[in-house]
Amino acid sequence: MPKTYGIMQGRLAPPEDNRFQSFPRNSWREEIPRAREAGLDYIEWIHDAYGESANPIFTSEGRAELAALKAKNNIATPALCGDWFMDNPFLRCTPEEREHREQHLHALLPLAAAIGANRMVIPIVDNSRMQSEADKQTILEVLRRALPQAEQANVELHLETDLNSQDFAAFLSHIEHPMLRINWDSGNSSGLGYIAHEEFAAYGPRIGSIHIKDRYRKPEGGIETRPLGTGSADFDDVFQSIRAIDYQGGLTLQVARGTPNEEVPFIKTQIAYVKRYWS
Repeated sequence: MPKTYGIMQGRLAPPEDNRFQSFPRNSWREEIPRAREAGLDYIEWIHDAYGESANPIFTSEGRAELAALKAKNNIATPALCGDWFMDNPFLRCTPEEREHREQHLHALLPLAAAIGANRMVIPIVDNSRMQSEADKQTILEVLRRALPQAEQANVELHLETDLNSQDFAAFLSHIEHPMLRINWDSGNSSGLGYIAHEEFAAYGPRIGSIHIKDRYRKPEGGIETRPLGTGSADFDDVFQSIRAIDYQGGLTLQVARGTPNEEVPFIKTQIAYVKRYWS
């Protein structure tokens, strides 16, 4: 099966309003031919609060325009990344707010399917991270209510968390559903000091999608995203682990940003780095 490579939306244009990652309100159209120019196969589409009013997925006209651009450039959109749920987390909110956010998730699933996405990534990290056993129970309940909607739309739910391998495996054991999968991120893993082969040993069969980035753990504390190969990720271990589960999906580059307006040449260097391990 041929290897496929994608990119997180927004990485092929300068950041907007000094945001490291966001829906590119002003340049989402231009990114599609740039993805082709960079040699990519797909874009992981973003839905967030910042870009909500400009995102074409919410109107039939917008979806038609997106479909035409994708067809012209032979670029797919197989995933919708729900960064909106970091802006509006299911945790540390009122019951009314949570219900509204759950309904929003349910409404997004058929929209994801409408743009050709077969998965929706739900980040439960940073502002939306689980901090207690009660938080875990809340998220499990949210997922149980969402899975019938996911089945109806035929869109998998891919969960991204900062839990260690044993805790994440234990968490997932409460919902043995084929449409609940893991989004594994090489940069988040290395930045937290986790070991790839230990994570894959704990829950490898449930990994459904992979983000590739590199983060550096500073000796004085703190983490920063760096170009691939210059952070703390052990990519020999990463790709040995990926092969061990016979992973057949694409790799989404969620890499550091380069010099503004030189995004395509920079992303080409990052693809070349990945292909040293995976081609």
